[in-house]
Amino acid sequence: MLPQQWARPCGNECTHKYAALTQIPWRVFCKKGCDADGETWEECLSECNEICYKDPVFKDQQWSAYIDRSPGAASYSEECFHACVAGCGYKFEIEPDKVDQVRPNRPSKPPPSVKPAHIQKPPPIASKPDEPAEDIPCTSA
Repeated sequence: MLPQQWARPCGNECTHKYAALTQIPWRVFCKKGCDADGETWEECLSECNEICYKDPVFKDQQWSAYIDRSPGAASYSEECFHACVAGCGYKFEIEPDKVDQVRPNRPSKPPPSVKPAHIQKPPPIASKPDEPAEDIPCTSA
């Protein structure tokens, strides 16, 4: 038996999909999808939502989401979710096209707020050459 045959097929798929050194975290989350306890595709997706998005650890205590072990940044959570879903797809032998269409059941990010245009200050009034500029501190001995 060859070493690559020792791992389960689902885990091997994750290893191949996320082979780059920079993709190790996503490989881990893909394998979490493979190892999810859910008996169905939908249950597996639900577990991916729980794994990848921060939720309060203590009921009705929103601040406790900070101690949740999920990735914090929205982009990391989304990437984690897609990796986990890929693992679920390998586990349940779902078509890759269907796997790619899955979206988290979280509200989408609000659109970026529009910032008002930067108002430029008028240039400082030029002083006469024999007058000291106002922004230079006086240095007297």
